[in-house]
Amino acid sequence: MKALFVLLLAQFCSASLVPEREKDPEYWRRQAQETLRNALRLQRLNQNVAKNLILFLGDGMGVSTVTAARILKGQLHGQGEESLLEMDKFPFVALAKTYNTNAQVPDSAGTATAYLCGVKANEGTLGVSAGVTRDRCNTTKGQEVTSILRWAKEAGKAVGIVTTTRVTHATPSAAYAHSANRDWYSDGEMPPDALQGGCKDIARQLVENIPEIEVILGGGRKYMYPKNVSDVEYPHEEKQRGTRLDGRNLVQAWHEAKPRGKVAEYVWNRRGLLALNLSRVDFLLGLFEPGDMMYELDRNNDTDPSLSEMVSVAIRMLQKNPRGFFLLVEGGRIDHGHHEGKAKQALHEAVELDRAIGLATRLTSTQDTLSVVTADHSHVFTFGGYTPRGNPIFGLAPMQSDVDRKPFTSILYGNGPGYKIVAGERENVSAVDFAHADYQAQSAVPLRQETHGGEDVAVFARGPMAHLLHGVHEQNYIPHAMAYAACIGSNRGHCNTAARPATPLLLPFLGLLLLLC
Repeated sequence: MKALFVLLLAQFCSASLVPEREKDPEYWRRQAQETLRNALRLQRLNQNVAKNLILFLGDGMGVSTVTAARILKGQLHGQGEESLLEMDKFPFVALAKTYNTNAQVPDSAGTATAYLCGVKANEGTLGVSAGVTRDRCNTTKGQEVTSILRWAKEAGKAVGIVTTTRVTHATPSAAYAHSANRDWYSDGEMPPDALQGGCKDIARQLVENIPEIEVILGGGRKYMYPKNVSDVEYPHEEKQRGTRLDGRNLVQAWHEAKPRGKVAEYVWNRRGLLALNLSRVDFLLGLFEPGDMMYELDRNNDTDPSLSEMVSVAIRMLQKNPRGFFLLVEGGRIDHGHHEGKAKQALHEAVELDRAIGLATRLTSTQDTLSVVTADHSHVFTFGGYTPRGNPIFGLAPMQSDVDRKPFTSILYGNGPGYKIVAGERENVSAVDFAHADYQAQSAVPLRQETHGGEDVAVFARGPMAHLLHGVHEQNYIPHAMAYAACIGSNRGHCNTAARPATPLLLPFLGLLLLLC
């Protein structure tokens, strides 16, 4: 009876939370008609050639994460469920199937190979076909596949990578590396047989494979320096020291690989980044942490730039190229927050990625810039419990369990580190600070690390040829569609003016011309 009373009370309270305008049926009718008018305008397809391409990748940003991040963003601005993410404003939405060639529930390396290189691959492998077995260096040769970043570079465009993880992590490294193991960040992480077999570590490939990447921003300093070299920011912390066994300083090697007469700048903190005169910089490398960058909620505003700040710098750098650019932007720590069961960290990372999307929108034009937002995979993250309108996204459900008579948070995980038994029973969450940034939400199955989810992920698109992302696709379709829009890569037969289909706006005029002829 108590649980029923709580539920009825919640329903009564939720009724009082309904905005007055939403009680009027005309509000919803007007809203629907405006949406309809916007949809009808989409019949005038943008078939321009995309000068610029931006791929925003929310690592682990499944649909439930997108929805929860929307609510969080709204609540941070005094709104709620009705608010819009920047990605919600993109007119075309598709679903991508995320499985790896050997995995129903994928990992970030195999998926990155799909949405960057256009080829599905085995879990744990980067920039190679499914003919490569994880950890087997000797299966790599001849199986390398190239990425849309390389296609753009070969077409004369500027290219860049921005991430909140290590720049050698799974997502960014698939843009430039070919590896049988995503964890071979430096040669210090590689087994002897792989080194003897001639395989290169990922940090070395970053410097050598495509040496003229104009912008590289993220974390991962320690993989660039010799073993035991102290870190510039954490000189007394042993775990932050260099990891390389070959004795090379790859930051120095990065400098030396640049063409004579070009200006290459390396920065390691926010002040150095924001002080740059970008008009005088040709190549930029920014490594702001020894490993991954800090969570946005924990970020030191003096030393570490936000994702939005890095994206702003990257776009302004890349826009100097008259042929346009390709930029990969990864909100990589959404994934880490979920793995740790820390939903608050994960969702704030997603909100920051969305902020970066909005900034990029203001710095570019939909007439010549194709922007795509997607995820590599989902997580076993959910929120529910019949919460009333306006319920804090990190709050409690309005009822207790009708089995163990304890309250529960709306946010839960299918598995992960939040599984806790106290005195033989599920932990009573009302006794803990469940709104803390590092609170680990309860999970059904105990695991040290929460796992990925296997469902499809959303793909949002806006700009030239965005309508090509329109239904349910294999994940490896994404770079092919983007390359087609930009006339880069191997499929360029449509790129002369005669081959480009006419837009619906031009069709009546073409018909009139034919009649006159």
